[in-house]
Amino acid sequence: MTVKTLKIDDIDVAIAAGSTILQAAQEASIPIPTLCHLEGLTPVAACRMCMVEIEGTSKLFPACVTEVGEGMVVSTNTPKLQGYRRMNVELLFAEGNHVCAICVANDNCELQDLAVEVGIDHSRFPYQFPKRSIDLSHPQFGIDHNRCILCTRCVRVCDEVEGAHVWDVAQRGSACHITSGMDQPWGEVSACTSCGKCVDACPTGAIFHKGETTGEKQRDREKLAFLMNAREHQQWTR
Repeated sequence: MTVKTLKIDDIDVAIAAGSTILQAAQEASIPIPTLCHLEGLTPVAACRMCMVEIEGTSKLFPACVTEVGEGMVVSTNTPKLQGYRRMNVELLFAEGNHVCAICVANDNCELQDLAVEVGIDHSRFPYQFPKRSIDLSHPQFGIDHNRCILCTRCVRVCDEVEGAHVWDVAQRGSACHITSGMDQPWGEVSACTSCGKCVDACPTGAIFHKGETTGEKQRDREKLAFLMNAREHQQWTR
């Protein structure tokens, strides 16, 4: 096995070739914030929260999809990156309708946690107040597009773990949104197995169990980790 050696925040790290900077940082217990990343799912670098600096270039690189290189020198928490991440979180709050006080995921929301981590309590950008729908057609679950941050975790977990392919991304720009089936109400999509994996994968209160009220949403991350590990090691293959 080929091994690559690099420095991350002045810490020497050795990791298998083909690994990403995020994996190398996790190996060295160096925190890098993420939103769209979920262990076991294909990384897509949608949220851009894990951007890092690499010595020798002025570009920023998403740690979740950038492979390590021999002798690479990486910085994960410079003032430039701190400012970028604050701006990124502010924009997420400004472009949606995130009202934490009445959200089912209040105090159990990764976006909320990240806002605290990067030190924001307001957005410098004008709020867009988009008109977004809520779909309660499914007998067990609901999706509130006002709280969606387009991380595509639900799309990937339904595709790659459950294999149902219920979710997808439609439109572009400010009109971009998660859609079920061929733009059908969720409850009418026959492919849905009602497994709830999309609820567990969602980092905010966008997808939830019907009947949950403010602060009541809980996720079973251990279930997802178990399923992803079993799939990776082919534990159910005869």
